[in-house]
Amino acid sequence: QVQLVESGGGLVQPGGSLRLSCAASGIVFSIYTMAWYRQVPGKQRELVAAIGSLGSTNYANSVKGRFTISRDNAKNTVYLRMSSMKPEDAAVYYCSAVRFMPTKTEYWGQGTQVTVCS
Repeated sequence: QVQLVESGGGLVQPGGSLRLSCAASGIVFSIYTMAWYRQVPGKQRELVAAIGSLGSTNYANSVKGRFTISRDNAKNTVYLRMSSMKPEDAAVYYCSAVRFMPTKTEYWGQGTQVTVCS
């Protein structure tokens, strides 16, 4: 059974930092592209950051220079370090694991709430 379990969400003040973690089980973690998405009510889920199996990364323009995605294959865990946070970063953050070969297979976590306010 595949499980992606996010943790680390919570309340942070504008300008503050938070680190999200996503622990995976039931998959060969090292071969999956891992990603963080976020969603606010009434809007589509958007990609925040992704990290490939070889460590390449990409970020949404809105978080470049502020957020850092990383992975620890030994711990089957992906992280999202969020800094200089803004109120517009508030959302439910979801972890995703995806592989494209031989067919696209994707798994999702249950989400963790991030609130940014003073």
